[in-house]
Amino acid sequence: MHSSIMKISKDLNAASASAIVLGILQAGESYGYAIIQKVRELSGGEVEWTDGMLYPILHRLEADGLITARWGESETGRKRKYYQITARAHPVMEDDRKQWQTVHAILHRLWTAEGAPSTAAPVTVPVPVPVPSR
Repeated sequence: MHSSIMKISKDLNAASASAIVLGILQAGESYGYAIIQKVRELSGGEVEWTDGMLYPILHRLEADGLITARWGESETGRKRKYYQITARAHPVMEDDRKQWQTVHAILHRLWTAEGAPSTAAPVTVPVPVPVPSR
């Protein structure tokens, strides 16, 4: 039986893709197909990126000076473009990490049993008490 692939929304994919690519390249130089495979592996097979989605991200990261690219030969002798992060990427990655941790913490609190609307205590809003005039 074939399990269905989770469809990550276009907005969430766009928001997270650069951070994911930089995170993968932090471990060392890589190339397009290997990055796509790593995303599949990291997601347990739930997320499938395509060339058409990945290469514009790589080109933008390169234009922003966060990665460099070089042509090299694969094990089979075929030409392949290899990407690696630059020193300029490190502060960007640290900022991304902090932002994603904050978003994750918010969602985690909202989605845990204590914070879920179905089990949460009713929210009461204090009503201002009129102050008698003198």
